[in-house]
Amino acid sequence: MRQLEGEAAVLDILDHDIAHGEERITLRIEDGVGVLTLCRPDRLNGWSWESSRQLGIMADRIRFDDSVRAVLLRGEGRAFCAGIDVTAPGGGITGRSPAERTHRYYEGIRWVRERFAAFAGLPQPVVAAVQGYCLGFGFELALMADIRIAADDAVFALPEAGIGVAVDAGGDMRIAREAGAGWAKYLALTGRRIDAATAERIGLLQGVTPPGELDRTARSVADAVAANAPLAVRHIKRSVDAFADAGMADALDRTALAAALTLTSQDCAEGYAAKAARRPPRFEGR
Repeated sequence: MRQLEGEAAVLDILDHDIAHGEERITLRIEDGVGVLTLCRPDRLNGWSWESSRQLGIMADRIRFDDSVRAVLLRGEGRAFCAGIDVTAPGGGITGRSPAERTHRYYEGIRWVRERFAAFAGLPQPVVAAVQGYCLGFGFELALMADIRIAADDAVFALPEAGIGVAVDAGGDMRIAREAGAGWAKYLALTGRRIDAATAERIGLLQGVTPPGELDRTARSVADAVAANAPLAVRHIKRSVDAFADAGMADALDRTALAAALTLTSQDCAEGYAAKAARRPPRFEGR
């Protein structure tokens, strides 16, 4: 599968180049810290298939770069990431039949999960600096970081069920890991938003700071990690993850199938139509 179906001539998944002006994520290396910046502030750093491709490319670049001892993940503008960019090209996947369309979604979601796994599995610890909206895919991305620092204006939510789709990148399972199954179900089943203070209280954040101090505070944490012995740091991360993520791979594969089935459902079409029309959805379970 060289091109992701539904994005013909838009997304070549084997291409490791990023065209000038098409950057979704930038990387600069400063004093042992790789600074990854979501750089579409006019779209509230909305996520797309192309964003996932570029995240995988950046993860590959960082992984074997011994000059990078820690990663700082941040977003430009007033939001960290407000979720899926519904205006991105090729947002929908097509098929000659419902079964083929579901299969293509399943493979597409698995491909995205593999890009996320490359990022979450980096040997270097990742510190996320979160401000403003951190919703849907954005919340899931932040949850892949090892340490999360947020501005006190940050807002978190998993709104997927309200538009008829499953949480498709494992965010609900990571919440269960960090905060417990009850909070994972509460957030994923209701779609309700929580503020930074609540996210810190339940263990999803390791610090909250005023917006003007976010970059400095998160960077100080990344600098502290980068100053320590790199082999020790990397083994600590892997050991903790091996314990905390037991069973995660199998659960993520089930999630990919759930996402494919819901994304091709009539409820999903109704959910998006209702959102566009600003009316309550009428879900029928089909």
